[in-house]
Amino acid sequence: MAYINVPDGVPGIRSLVMFRPETGKPLYALAQVLLRGESTLSEAERELIAAYVSSRNDCLFCMSSHAAASRCLYGKRENIVDEVLKDMDHSQISDKLKALLRIAGKVQVLGKEVRPEDIDAAKKLGATDREIHDTVLIAAAFCMFNRYVDGLASWTPTDPTMYAEMGARMARGYVMPNTPNTVS
Repeated sequence: MAYINVPDGVPGIRSLVMFRPETGKPLYALAQVLLRGESTLSEAERELIAAYVSSRNDCLFCMSSHAAASRCLYGKRENIVDEVLKDMDHSQISDKLKALLRIAGKVQVLGKEVRPEDIDAAKKLGATDREIHDTVLIAAAFCMFNRYVDGLASWTPTDPTMYAEMGARMARGYVMPNTPNTVS
């Protein structure tokens, strides 16, 4: 049960943005730009970064929902998501994406953990400044989203079919849920 009075039966961050739409709107807009906006990183890869950081933060709701979105976007290659979440270093993703995920993992711990050699390694593997920037911002944003969801104990479903449905919806983009003004 959530620590505040949010709509019943609405999982995760959706219940929180319904509680306070004026703060939810910019959060959803940020997610839309980061995860669906123009980028040389695929939408599947960006969702994977979000799921990876959420997994490291032990945020079951965000990890499960963004992993589901990434699976939808990877399509027939959906198994990549679970490989990365199980053991990123031995997964079948590009070395460039591994380098970016290592940077995201350091941001998840503390932004100052990212070192020049991490950036150099990613650049040597073909990562652009924009990809590095977006990786760091996705990681930082998801640390905030994870803490928002878990800090208010929003409802985290355990049914995998719910996440598959969420993932399919999220794969189409981030749109604010219909909200009755606010819940008090």
